[in-house]
Amino acid sequence: MTKTFIFTAVFASACLIALHTFASSGASNLGLATTASSTLSRVSAPHSVHHPISPRMSFVNRLNQSPLKPLNRMSNQGGVTRRSGRDSVRYSVGRTTVVHAQDGNALMDAIKNFGDSLPKIGGDGRKTTIITGASSGLGLQATRSLIEKGYHVIMAVRDPEKAKNVAEALEFPKDQYSIEYLELEDFSNVKKFARKMASYNRQIDSLVCNAALYLPASPSPQYTDEGYERSNQVNHLSHFLLVNLMIPTVQKSRDPRIVIVGSITGNTNTVGGGAVWPWADLGKLNGLAEGGKGVPMMDGGNFNGAKAYKDSKLANMMTVLEAHRRYHDSTGITFSSLYPGCIAETALFRDKKPWFRKLFPLFMRYVTGGYVSEPEAGDRLAQVVSDDLCKKSGVYWGWNGGAKTVAYLKVSSDPSQRGLTGAGGAGGDIFENEPSVEVRNPEKSKRLWELSARAVGLPYDANYVDVLPETAAEIAAKNGPKSLPGIPLPNWVPDSRGRLDKRAQEGTSSAILEGRQ
Repeated sequence: MTKTFIFTAVFASACLIALHTFASSGASNLGLATTASSTLSRVSAPHSVHHPISPRMSFVNRLNQSPLKPLNRMSNQGGVTRRSGRDSVRYSVGRTTVVHAQDGNALMDAIKNFGDSLPKIGGDGRKTTIITGASSGLGLQATRSLIEKGYHVIMAVRDPEKAKNVAEALEFPKDQYSIEYLELEDFSNVKKFARKMASYNRQIDSLVCNAALYLPASPSPQYTDEGYERSNQVNHLSHFLLVNLMIPTVQKSRDPRIVIVGSITGNTNTVGGGAVWPWADLGKLNGLAEGGKGVPMMDGGNFNGAKAYKDSKLANMMTVLEAHRRYHDSTGITFSSLYPGCIAETALFRDKKPWFRKLFPLFMRYVTGGYVSEPEAGDRLAQVVSDDLCKKSGVYWGWNGGAKTVAYLKVSSDPSQRGLTGAGGAGGDIFENEPSVEVRNPEKSKRLWELSARAVGLPYDANYVDVLPETAAEIAAKNGPKSLPGIPLPNWVPDSRGRLDKRAQEGTSSAILEGRQ
C-alpha cells in the first residue's frame, strides 16, 4: 500500500511537471499545430499496443521495456529544422495513454527525468549510514545498534580486514553492512572515498564522524605526510573535509543527518573538561593561521598530547554548530554532536597502568556516576542517527546530567528511578545539552572554519585567516606547564610521558598501536 501511494504521488507530480512543460514551451516547440483545432485534427485514433509489461512493474522498468519509439520525421529547410508529416501519434499502452511527439515522448521523458532525480535507496529499502572508525569501540557498537534497527552501515575504516573479522565475530547480517577503506591521515584518500560514496549503489542518509586518535603518552608531536599534527588531522581536519564533500550526497536523503562525536574533554563547563588539566583551548587559532604544517598545536603553543586530543574534540563540536549555521536551512541536513558518556574501558586508556584500568571504571561508576558501557554508548550514538526526536539541527545531545555534576543519590518511589546518577552516566533520557562558551562562540567558529578550509584545500574567506596579535598572558597560557593527562606538573618536573614499559613490548602501548582504537 505504501509503495503504491508513493508511486502514485511520483506519477502525479511528474504529470504536473510535464503539463507545465507543454504549456510553457508552446505547441510549436513540440511539433504540434499552433491552434487547438488543427492539433486535434492531426491526432489519429488511438492504436492499442499489446506487450508483456505489467502495470505493477516499477515505472523505470516500464519505460525501459516499452516498445514505443520516437518518430523521426524531421527535415531541414534553409537552415531551419521543420517537422513534416504527422507530428504526433496517440498511443494507448496498458492503462497509460501518452502523446508521442516527433522528437520523443515529452510526457514520458519528463516522468523518467523526474524519477532519475529522486534519491537512490537500497533495493532492500534500508537507510544507509557511514560510520568512521567502525571496527572497534564506540563506532563498532553504534554499527551493531543501527544494524539491529534495520539500517545498512558502511564501515569506513583504515583496516578493512579487522573490520571484516569483527563483523563476522558479531554475526552481522552480510546484507546489512559494507566495508570501505578510509585513511584519515591522507586528504587525497578522503577525497577518493567521498567520490566513491557520491556514486554508491545506495543513497547515503547519514554520516557519522567517530574515528579519533589519542596520543597522551607521546612526548613530541608526530606529523602526517601533509605536515599536520596527527591528532589534528585525523580527528578534525579530515572529518571537516569529509563533511564538506559529503553534504551534496547526504542532502539528497529524505532524512539527511551528519553527526560528529563530541566529548566532555572539549567542554570546560563539565567536570571532566573543566576540572581536569589540561583544558581544551584553541586560543586565537594562530597555529592554524601560521599554516598548520609543522606546528604542533592549533593554538600555536607547545605540544601536549592530551590537550591536542581535547582541542580536536572542541574543534569537532564547533564545526557542527558552524555547519548548522551555514547549511541547515539550504540543505535540510540535521547537524548534531553528542557526548555518549564516559566509556571507561575504552582502548583510549591503553597507556594507563593496569591498576588504573581496573579501578577507573569503578571510580566512574560509583564515585562520579559517569560510567557508560560501550554497548550503551553505541545505542546512544545510534539514537542520534535514527530517532525522530533528534531531527533538530545544531544540538549537542547528552544523557543523564550531561557530565556537569558528580554523582548523587536520586530518591524515588520507583526502584528503577532511584540510585546513583548524574554526570552523563548510564541510563536516563536524552536531552539538549549546553556546550561550553567557546564551543558556542560564533566568531571563533567561523575563523576555525575558514582556517580549516584553507588547510584542506577548500575555498575560504581570506578575511579570517591572518595571524592575530597575542598578549603576553595569552602566549604564556598556550605555552604553559607540561602535564600527564589530568595531573598538572610544573616545568621543573621531568616529563616521562612516552617512556615505553612492558606494555610496549606486549604491543598495547599507543606508541606501538599509534593511539588507534
